[in-house]
Amino acid sequence: MIKFFRKIRQKMLNENKFSRYLVYAIGEILLVIIGILIAIQINNKNTERIEREIFESNLQYVLEDIEKDKADLLVIKERREIVKN
Repeated sequence: MIKFFRKIRQKMLNENKFSRYLVYAIGEILLVIIGILIAIQINNKNTERIEREIFESNLQYVLEDIEKDKADLLVIKERREIVKN
């Protein structure tokens, strides 16, 4: 593919069609920019997915801690009732 583009570029320069070469060069630059933007978008989506997974994991730990604390409080309440009576 690179060889193909190199041939086009050399042909345009040899024929002294600088304006056509300039359009070609701008098109090539735009393709590179579009490729970079797509790569950045993919990276951002992946980062968001990883952060969401971490958040959900941490949320699960918090929920488990709350359930454990709830069970501990019930035990303490029952012991107080026993001591009270």
